[in-house]
Amino acid sequence: MKIICIGRNYAAHIEELKNEKPGKPVVFLKPDTALLKGGAPFFHPDFSENIHHEVELVLKISKEGKYIQPQFAHRYFDEIGLGIDFTARDLQDQCKAKGLPWEIAKAFNGSAPIGDFKPVTAFADLKDIDFHLEINGELKQKGNTSLMLFDFATIIAYVSQFFTLKKGDLIYTGTPAGVGPVKIGDHLTGFIGNEKMLDFEVK
Repeated sequence: MKIICIGRNYAAHIEELKNEKPGKPVVFLKPDTALLKGGAPFFHPDFSENIHHEVELVLKISKEGKYIQPQFAHRYFDEIGLGIDFTARDLQDQCKAKGLPWEIAKAFNGSAPIGDFKPVTAFADLKDIDFHLEINGELKQKGNTSLMLFDFATIIAYVSQFFTLKKGDLIYTGTPAGVGPVKIGDHLTGFIGNEKMLDFEVK
């Protein structure tokens, strides 16, 4: 399986990082070794002093497809979950300053914690899904799919032009504003609506 991630998909997050607003989805990949499942702890790596949390809704692909049209995109995912796109911001800034790829800042081991999933049928409106992240019980990030620059259908249609989607693939759909560093001892809990979907510690 592969992990496909979308960057710069919430305007307020683009502004907080002083990035340029994209005309098309910004896409990057993580390997399967980035996945962190079952509430396992995230071990803060020694190579970074500035690991940022980015909470995101995650789509689970349910069947193979490529060159998918937006109006058919809903047929290709059947569950929505919650995950974290951990980012070594210091390494990312160094790579970006040199015009280099920044996979080492995004795709390292354990950089994609994943929580529980809910069936798509459990959501009344995919363009009105609330989600948020708390650290040590304090609200850090809050988002709603209505604020996305590129909705689920647009993301799937765009990504499938370049990568054949296969059953079990995950698409991280972008993070809202409020990203910031985590430290050893932090307890992260993520919610879709009021339902806890993600729960783990930083060690």
